[in-house]
Amino acid sequence: MMKTIDLEKTQNIWSKLDNTLFVPHTEQEYEKLVNFLDDLIDEVGEDETHPLAGLMEIVGILIENYENANIPELM
Repeated sequence: MMKTIDLEKTQNIWSKLDNTLFVPHTEQEYEKLVNFLDDLIDEVGEDETHPLAGLMEIVGILIENYENANIPELM
């Protein structure tokens, strides 16, 4: 049987994270995420078993998506 997500618990946790983890829509939000990723890299390094390794990957994907949509590639 597949376990369902406890939405109430998730909402309580999310309300504490929504200023930290978000989809960037502006350059300022993008820069905030880049700084957060730098902090995560300093903490996690290359330790794939670190408790924050998954978060680091998610933040990296959010940044990459913003860059792909908003920053022209260098030629």
